[in-house]
Amino acid sequence: MRNTFLALLLMAAPAFADIEEARDMMEAGQFAEAREALWPAARSGNADAEELIGVMYALGLGVEQDYERAFEWYLRSAMKGHPGAQSGVGWYYEVGLGMPEPDLMRAYMWYVLSAIGGDPDAAISQEEVVKKMTQEQIDKAHVLVDDYRVWMYPFR
Repeated sequence: MRNTFLALLLMAAPAFADIEEARDMMEAGQFAEAREALWPAARSGNADAEELIGVMYALGLGVEQDYERAFEWYLRSAMKGHPGAQSGVGWYYEVGLGMPEPDLMRAYMWYVLSAIGGDPDAAISQEEVVKKMTQEQIDKAHVLVDDYRVWMYPFR
């Protein structure tokens, strides 16, 4: 068992290094290179890489700005429990960017999940979106939160 864990850890180390290198490239403004470095990990389901690809599409960094694609990459990452991506998904739902219309219940749900996951800004976003909601919407959002929390954060 220990050898299996060690083998898995060693296989993951290069992917983690690639993501850190890609972050450095993004900070240096080398967005095309960063996307190229992130792409294999993102396509393999790495939540950090998916979230960064989402950022690139959201802001048009090294790619054509595309809110729908950004949302899809954020959502992939968010479903794996990435708090930053969860907050991003909440924001997209709140403002309705790339969607037919805003969905405050889902925005609230994702902000709550993001706060549970440790995103320090999510609680602020949650407080702001709740001001725009009816009590019925808040109650429905809590049902959604409970549905997701059970499998996304089973120990919180």
